[in-house]
Parts: sequence; structure tokens; C-alpha cells
Amino acid sequence: MNILVTGGAGYIGSVVTEFLIDSGHQVVIIDDLSTGHRGALNPGAAFHEGDLLDTGFVESVLCEGVEAVCHFAAFSQVGESVADPLKYYTNNVTGAISLLRAMKKSGTKHFLFSSTAAVYGEPEEVPITEDSALAPVNAYGNTKLAIERMLDDCSKAWELKALSLRYFNAAGASKDRGEDHRPETHLIPLLLDAAMGRRGELVVYGDDYPTRDGTCIRDYIHVKDLATAHVLGLGKLIEGYSGVLNLGNGTGFSVLEVIEAAASVTGLEVPHRIGDRRPGDPATLVASSARAEDVLGWKREYPEVERIIADAYEWRKSFPEGYPDLP
Repeated sequence: MNILVTGGAGYIGSVVTEFLIDSGHQVVIIDDLSTGHRGALNPGAAFHEGDLLDTGFVESVLCEGVEAVCHFAAFSQVGESVADPLKYYTNNVTGAISLLRAMKKSGTKHFLFSSTAAVYGEPEEVPITEDSALAPVNAYGNTKLAIERMLDDCSKAWELKALSLRYFNAAGASKDRGEDHRPETHLIPLLLDAAMGRRGELVVYGDDYPTRDGTCIRDYIHVKDLATAHVLGLGKLIEGYSGVLNLGNGTGFSVLEVIEAAASVTGLEVPHRIGDRRPGDPATLVASSARAEDVLGWKREYPEVERIIADAYEWRKSFPEGYPDLP
């Protein structure tokens, strides 16, 4: 199939592109490189640099025979979304509207959406299922939920088929593609940089939660397992399946457990200190991915947090400065 990947120069989009190409698909990428990296682009994919808000530009790309869209392009910094919600609604929601308008004009009917566990907010029960209450607590989560609801409405109005994949904490790396957010806010790359002496000590936000060691527990899923789920999801989408699916590890790891695992994997001390809680941080976020396993026939190959960290560490050693700034 000929697949459009929006945000294909970003972390998850670039790894999914790699897996799509390895699965025999043709891929074309749209990315404005505002947060993505030219060095993350796959040489096997066609690349169009541009803005999703330019509906005519997007339509011109879709009219090159695109059969399905995998949509990753979005701003995703939670704190920034709270401080500047209009930036997030403009880029995330209006960008999705422009993309869908172009898809309707071009006749492209299959939409695989990169959603997030942030649509659940602070869960009332764990593990979180697709039927759990939807109550985002920040603008980022609200924009993703707004897009999910828009996809549902568009599917009722015209022949759009949409599958939203809500994933939890993506981590790890493939051989050539890993996390390079600027600024970085994710735990595993932050603690690796601390261990490698590339930044100061890691701050652990609170150790008085009702968890086994007092620190927050999160669900970390290997980005390669996420990519496999996207390839399988695309196949199901083409067969006519639509809806929402959680993608997670199914097992939670506390912050201190991740730090301990990183020290074991790398052989390096991870300098850290305990800080104050962050407002709004739930004690435990763990997914149930039973529905995705059943619907997609999906099985995680890399559930161990040690393997996730090891792959992230190998990528970071190969790219100590992150992706090179290419012209």
C-alpha cells in the first residue's frame, strides 16, 4: 500500500515508517520539521516538507495515490499545552481538520490516528481499559480527544474508516531511530543523560505516593512494539475495523525501579534526588491492552523495562548529541 505518514520525522512516526517500509509498504512523509529531525527521515520514504494547515498542499500529496494515512504530527508537551492551549488547538485540532478535509477531497478513506492515554486523565481504576472514563486534565489530552470525536463524527458522515491507538509511555529505540525531543521531558532519556554526565541529577517528583516504593508507577511500552501494532492496525483498518485500542505494556514500573534498571543495564550510577510532587500526577497509570491483543493478534516482543532501556542506551551512545542538524 501507499501510506502517508504525517510527523514521520518525529520519534514514533519515524520508527513506524521504518516498520511500514520493512513490511513492504510505500511511504510518503509530510513533516514541517518544527519538532522532528531531518536526520530521522527514512531514505526509503518520499518526503514533503510542509504544513498540515495548508490543505491544498496536503491534498496534492494525497492525490499521488495515497491509500491510507497514519497521523502522528502533533505537539505533545503537556506543560506547554497548559501554558499555551491555543498553540495546541491550532496545531493539533486545526491541523487534523485540514488533513481530513484534504482526505475527503482526494478520496482517501483510511485514517490511523496516534492518540494517547492522556484522554483518560486521572483514572478511577487501574488497569485502564478503552471503556474507562474520558476526562483529560490538560489541553494536550483535550486536543487528542477532540480529534477522536471528530473522527467518529466524520466516519458517520462519509466513508471514512478510522482507528485511534491510545498509547501510554513510548520508550526505547530501533537501531537508527530514537528519542530526541528538544526539550526532553521523558524519564528514560533524561535518566540516561544524567547517567552519562550530559545533564545534572534527575529529579524524582515525589516519593510519598500509595505505591510499592512511594514513587509514581507508569506503563512503558517499547516503541518497536508500538510500531508493530501500527502495522497490524493498518491491516485491520483496511479490512474495515474502526474504533479505539489501548497500546501499553500491561505492567507498571515505578520511577525508582526504572532508575535501578538503568543502573543495572548501563553499569552507570544515575544521580537523582527526591523533589516535590508535580500537581496532577496520578500515582499509577497502567494500561489494559487485552482488546488490542485480541483484535490485532498483537503480542509485545520487548516487555522488559531492561530491554527498553538497553535499546535506548545503545541509540544514545550512537547519537550522543541526538540527530545531526542537517540542511
